Amino acid sequence: MAWTTEEFGKSHEGWTGAVLPDGTEPKKAYLDPGSGSNFYETHEWWAYRGGLNRPMAARVRAACSCGWRGEKEYSIDWDEVGTFVQDFPSPEPLVDWERHLDEVEALTIPLPDELTVLLEQVTEQLERLVQNSPLAAIKAVSALERATKRFGSQAAAYTEADELSDETVANALGLSAADARARLLCYRLTR
Repeated sequence: MAWTTEEFGKSHEGWTGAVLPDGTEPKKAYLDPGSGSNFYETHEWWAYRGGLNRPMAARVRAACSCGWRGEKEYSIDWDEVGTFVQDFPSPEPLVDWERHLDEVEALTIPLPDELTVLLEQVTEQLERLVQNSPLAAIKAVSALERATKRFGSQAAAYTEADELSDETVANALGLSAADARARLLCYRLTR
């Protein structure tokens, strides 16, 4: 089961990754769900049980689509795990990945404290409106969308005018370079 957050999306998608007895990470496993040309690809630990010409994992560790790998490794007791389990029986890999996201977040550009407080207040107000007055919530969301389009477009234009490197923009947003470029383009196109 892959782990994601709304903020970082595919840039920091996490999973419990397989580690082979020699300490290496296996190649992606391709699973055929039946007839057809679509195959499911995975790096997740459960696909490496030693069958179907795949190696058997000895341990697991947290892994992230950004290339990060957790330092700690956790042993797999295949007899205890069972055959059809996809969730690793221990939460440690997920906790390690969440720590990684905390590190990513710490490297992003900080929001002013006042804005963080205001955004939290807006979120709380919207949660109440959805329950008590859904039409008012829709009206509020519409106002936020208009502001997002206007200010997102302006911010993207200013960012591009600053001629920052893709890496700088990506690090500031906590995204991959490709996802950061796509976000800027999305905001530029929403005028």
